Amino acid sequence: MKHRGFPGLLLGMALFVLPASLLTSCQTEGEYSVWPCRFDYNNMIHQDPTLATAMNAASRGVFCKIWDSGMYFSFQNNQNMSSQQTKTEEERRANFVLGVNNGIIVGYQTFNTSPNGGFVAYDAQCPNCVRKADNYVNPKFPLTMSTSGIATCGKCGKKYDMNNGGIIQNGEEGDVGLEKYLASSTEPLGFLSVGTKR
Repeated sequence: MKHRGFPGLLLGMALFVLPASLLTSCQTEGEYSVWPCRFDYNNMIHQDPTLATAMNAASRGVFCKIWDSGMYFSFQNNQNMSSQQTKTEEERRANFVLGVNNGIIVGYQTFNTSPNGGFVAYDAQCPNCVRKADNYVNPKFPLTMSTSGIATCGKCGKKYDMNNGGIIQNGEEGDVGLEKYLASSTEPLGFLSVGTKR
């Protein structure tokens, strides 16, 4: 009687464990972009007020676009604040890569608050236009940000919810959400790190 129940127990365990493990692998595989990105910024040194708004966990839904302006880093949030900070010598030597075409967006989303407490980093280009044009070298499909946390492509009009993992709101079959990078923040006047999964 023990032998008859044992195979059934194993089968039941396999059915219980296998789908959970498959679900986990599906959730994590492809979650982060392989597009080039490497940016480390010490806001304890610069104390940039625009960036600080997006690095504040108490200000969920505030997102900041960051791009390289030569001798400066430029910041613009979705609440109409903007600023520039002169690069330090160390930052000039670092040769940071700000996404696929000189732009990333960071902030605390209001939904999907894990991991990292909901702190996210997105590429600032429309991922569907980049793929459609097959142009990963110098794509020019920038996103604009609304105060409500919606990023919109000026070319195709697709809209992405930055407060909910960058999911697409008005896509067609085969369309994808925003490209996400690994990101961490140590709060408003702290350290920001954004990069491609290694």
